[in-house]
Amino acid sequence: MNKYLNLYLTMMKVGVTTFGGGYAMLPVLQRELVENRGWITEGDLTDYFAVGQCTPGIIAVNTATFTGYRVAGNLGGVAATLGLCTPSIVIILIIAIFLGNFADYPAVGHALAGIRAGVCAIMIPVVIRLTRASIVDWPSGLIFIAAVIAAAVFGLSPVVVVVVAGICGYAIRTMQRKKT
Repeated sequence: MNKYLNLYLTMMKVGVTTFGGGYAMLPVLQRELVENRGWITEGDLTDYFAVGQCTPGIIAVNTATFTGYRVAGNLGGVAATLGLCTPSIVIILIIAIFLGNFADYPAVGHALAGIRAGVCAIMIPVVIRLTRASIVDWPSGLIFIAAVIAAAVFGLSPVVVVVVAGICGYAIRTMQRKKT
């Protein structure tokens, strides 16, 4: 199959089968891109999510773009991005047409609350797996703990946490290289 069409259809599948935005797409992206297709590694996925936090736009779209570019260059990035966005655009148009008529029903509110809870639950195993792949030594473990505290306890912006963690990682690696 044409690599651009393959990227488009794979990302379209991700877009159709996930609800809740970028973080909710993480498990599906991990399964499709890392496990099933082997297009990127878990480390790549973690890197793409980190960079996606720091760049404008939606994390999942940025990840799709990075992956598509990695697999097939500029056109691959475009194909992957369009594939991920197509289902959302269609669904949003349908919802915009009909949801106004149903939004006030308590059953709709309860269903959406259940969907949110389910999305959180499916994210936990992937986050644990990616954490294990990302913490490779004690400095990265310390950065991880500091980042969790900064985000969870102090409510720092994810962008600030990612940028500061990147600077710390770079500084630690630079100091380690100078010692050897």
